[in-house]
Amino acid sequence: MNQTEVKPAEGRLGILVVGCGAVATTFMTGVLMARKGLAKPIGSMTQYDRIRVGSGDSSQYLKYEDIVPLASLSDLVFGCWDVYPQNAYQAARYAEVLKEKDIEPVRDELGQIVPMRAAFDPNYAKRLAGDHVKTGLSRWQMVEALRDDIRRFKAEHDCARLVVLWAASTEIYVPVDASVHDHLADLEAAMKRDDRSRVAPSMCYAYAALSEGAPFIMGAPNTTVDIPAMWELAERMRMPIAGKDFKTGQTLVKSGFAPIISTRCLGLSGWFSTNILGNRDGLVLDEPENFHTKEISKLSTLETILDPTSQPELYSDYCHKVRINYYPPRKDNKESWDNIDIFGWMGYPMQVKINFLCRDSILAAPLCLDLCLLIDLAARAGRYGIQRFLSFFMKSPMHDYRAGEQPVNHLYQQYTLLKNALREMGGYPSDEPLD
Repeated sequence: MNQTEVKPAEGRLGILVVGCGAVATTFMTGVLMARKGLAKPIGSMTQYDRIRVGSGDSSQYLKYEDIVPLASLSDLVFGCWDVYPQNAYQAARYAEVLKEKDIEPVRDELGQIVPMRAAFDPNYAKRLAGDHVKTGLSRWQMVEALRDDIRRFKAEHDCARLVVLWAASTEIYVPVDASVHDHLADLEAAMKRDDRSRVAPSMCYAYAALSEGAPFIMGAPNTTVDIPAMWELAERMRMPIAGKDFKTGQTLVKSGFAPIISTRCLGLSGWFSTNILGNRDGLVLDEPENFHTKEISKLSTLETILDPTSQPELYSDYCHKVRINYYPPRKDNKESWDNIDIFGWMGYPMQVKINFLCRDSILAAPLCLDLCLLIDLAARAGRYGIQRFLSFFMKSPMHDYRAGEQPVNHLYQQYTLLKNALREMGGYPSDEPLD
């Protein structure tokens, strides 16, 4: 694809975030500070990474913006929905992720980001008690109300394009039901008859976004767009979708360290992962039904990297467990522990211990920026449906499981997918094989 086929990033890009909590406000504050020259967007691939384009004597290493037309930070406009009415400044102070000195310089801008009422069902996040919600609506009415919000925001803020990003809590697990989730017509019918058990509120956001011509990013492990009905809508509207679940701390480590084990041909007996965190996400995940959704996402990482079918002697019988514990004193400062039982020459056992004291929102904020800029780029390049090149940023990468497709969880293979997509959209050969 020649770069001239990618539409330029002209006009304002509206970013509508579902949720105005720690992740969203850290993301928004960082962008506002960075464009004033008061902070650096460290951790953002789109702002720092350089990749090779061309080969041989003509090869060069360029930043993304020199390969493809990315939206500028100065053109971003933020809006949000939330179950609590506090504006982004108030929410950022409440989250206690950032210091006062890093919030106050953009106090006025954050104060103008006032959340719209959320489309919310307390049965999907029982630990949240916010009352800033759209009341008395069926699922289909939720969709219509959200579409109206999107149209109004776009007009009021003079946006040329929009992206909708889910940065809200993990919903309870919604199993894929073929009678509702396989075909768009069946999903729409379920929404219209107000099927609350099989149509999650997040599905209403995704349906509304895609119907209004906005790409949708699922930053939690919710089923939402990981169903054939949503793939059908994305293809009909020619809009890109990405998901699911931001890959920030422990799973980032897992997707990067597991390849060391497989490349070195070491065996695995077991991998035990546990976390403590005390933010609102931790509160919601303290509910077993919500944790189950996250557990499925986090457990899926190893199986395609340490593949028992290709190396049965090494990976046919390992034990993989994941735990998350809500511990309020830590707030957003998550700590994870991994105990990895491996075996080597002649079957002798060894262990690896990893202790990651991370900051959840500090790691998630640059992912939010990269995902929004790259999915907007994909839309302007005419790409639609599942964006596999964004798997690098996701714990549980979307794939067509109906066709037996396997997700790519290997961090370095994901990076290759990302680089090749950028090369293609920039008019260069996608010349790096996915080994």
